[in-house]
Amino acid sequence: MTVVRWLKRKWKDYLARSSIMLGFNLYFIFLMRTAQIGYLLYLDVILLVLQAIAEGRAFFAFRERERRKAIFLQEKELIYEVLGRPEDSAVFAHDMQIMEQRIREKFGENCELQDYVAKWCHEFKIPLAAAFLIAEKIKDADARTDLREQLERMNWQMSMMMQGCRLQSPLFDLQVRQVPLAACVRASIKNNQFFLIQKKFRMDLSVEDVTVYTDEVWLTYILDQIINNAVKYAKPGASHCIRFWTEQAAEESYLWLYIEDNGEGIQECDLRRIFEKGYTGSNYHNGRYKSTGMGLYMADKIAKRLEHKLTAESRYGEYTRFGIRILHM
Repeated sequence: MTVVRWLKRKWKDYLARSSIMLGFNLYFIFLMRTAQIGYLLYLDVILLVLQAIAEGRAFFAFRERERRKAIFLQEKELIYEVLGRPEDSAVFAHDMQIMEQRIREKFGENCELQDYVAKWCHEFKIPLAAAFLIAEKIKDADARTDLREQLERMNWQMSMMMQGCRLQSPLFDLQVRQVPLAACVRASIKNNQFFLIQKKFRMDLSVEDVTVYTDEVWLTYILDQIINNAVKYAKPGASHCIRFWTEQAAEESYLWLYIEDNGEGIQECDLRRIFEKGYTGSNYHNGRYKSTGMGLYMADKIAKRLEHKLTAESRYGEYTRFGIRILHM
């Protein structure tokens, strides 16, 4: 491959030199009739040897640079100062400074936007809390329930937006410590209790009383996303159930927390892509569900930061099962 790259760079030079040498030889043979061909051959041999020596040195130098480049391209740091020629390094350094300045400006704008959204969410929580109190004063039970449902959805969306801002923030507050796993499960169920009660979900808890190494807030967020999906894709007219249980992982210091629902399930063509950003799947396109495709993407992103492993399996029309592998004592 090095030889091919070398020839691609030098073929024009070789073509020009060959043309000049051929022209000189033709001139010597046909126009200088008194000259001896032996001298011409002697001169050609000397020029070819000298050219071969020069090109050989250039080629070996080129091959060494390519070898060093292949090594440096595996590094995570800037390498233009090492590989570039002096005149090129100044240009590269100038461009790098401009790019870094633009990145800092965009990063600052992004941080300001995240800060604004977080403050807006906090401000929005105040009238939202007041709306909850007003809703309780409505005497019509059906109207009160309908309004409460919409307020709960607004509250859920505000909470997810605030958590999303925290996740994207450069000051991502990840605090891994020893946490009771059952407490995280109960906290997530409480966060979703209104919709679980409304859809008449039955909870089947078989979670061991174990302590795991995680961030309680962010693990609860992952569970919130999974439970919310179970509620969203519950089969109409059926009895609904969500099961939680734990199993020892193959690795001795890990265990699996499984969450399974008996909803509509995930089609096989969608299953491998549900953790992709913005992917909504086939269920979204039938018009029955509204989804942004961000919930499981964020959950998977958080799981990776926590060094957990998030998996999913499903049989369409029967069940969906999520697994979270967590380090425990």
